[in-house]
Amino acid sequence: MSDRFQRLLAQRPYLLADGATGTNLFDAGLAAGDAPELWNVERPDRIEKLHRDMIAAGADIILSNSFGGSRYRLKLHKAENRVAELNELAARIARRVADEEHKRSGREIIVAGDIGPSGELFEPLGPLTIAEGTEGFAEQAEALAAGGADCLWIETMSSKDELSAATAGAGRTGLPIVTTLTFDTNGSTMMGVKPAEVASFCQHDLQPLPLAYGANCGIGPSELVATLLNLTAAARPGDIIVAKSNCGVPYFDNGKIRYDGTPEMMARYARLSRDIGARIIGGCCGTTPEHLASIRAALEGYEPGERPTMERVIEELGKISPGAAGIVPHAANSDAARRRGRRRGSEG
Repeated sequence: MSDRFQRLLAQRPYLLADGATGTNLFDAGLAAGDAPELWNVERPDRIEKLHRDMIAAGADIILSNSFGGSRYRLKLHKAENRVAELNELAARIARRVADEEHKRSGREIIVAGDIGPSGELFEPLGPLTIAEGTEGFAEQAEALAAGGADCLWIETMSSKDELSAATAGAGRTGLPIVTTLTFDTNGSTMMGVKPAEVASFCQHDLQPLPLAYGANCGIGPSELVATLLNLTAAARPGDIIVAKSNCGVPYFDNGKIRYDGTPEMMARYARLSRDIGARIIGGCCGTTPEHLASIRAALEGYEPGERPTMERVIEELGKISPGAAGIVPHAANSDAARRRGRRRGSEG
């Protein structure tokens, strides 16, 4: 089993994750409503190109094209019996591109097997049990591991029950796990989970415990950075925090969804995330290789500064929701803890 992920985290102060998969594939010709995972079979050349473009922009971590690869999501496309095929192929495509880059330049690239939400509601709100969800996520995770993933990347979650099921399923592979939730409802997830709850949950309750945790997607960089402030207030020194924000706010342009985030905005978001203590930073929906290159340039040689205030976040990135802007608990103590954690991370 590869130790690439843990080793690079120990060697470097931060790692750059890639940008968006879905929105970039739409620009490459994927039709709205189609399953991106089917392109692993039908258009692998376009999946490979996206991975290569992200690596060229500076990504240390590339996510496989498998976000909707569970049996629950694939059922919408009558492909629920192709979980093993599509996920293993997703990881193999990413692994091939990563290995080619290593051979060409000597750069080591981490392949993260991407696992998104099931789209189902868990009991008591819906029919799915944690045990059933665990089996579904394990099926996907085991295929990603077989395809050569270095770690499993569970993202865009909104409930503790689903996160527990996904982590338990992924844990069967023995691979390191990253977990991120989406805080897009007035500072909480859609299911009412607050950032500080996530920190405690990821530190004590998930089995196995994730190697890294944080936030992704959401409603723009300002909201995500505000989320990080609240989340890291409850984090422990040395926790590996992940930031993977949407590239601004979506809008319609000639029938297509675009995002209003500029490369300059994403650069500011990246530096603020480092100031807070994030050690894995990337972009989510709308983040192109151009945006990612701007993030890389902003972080190269950057020494994290003082922990930002909410006022500074608003000044640099724009307004945030009242819920996300609430008072951060134990802020004074967490500032000191975060500075200790930052020093520890840099020394690792």
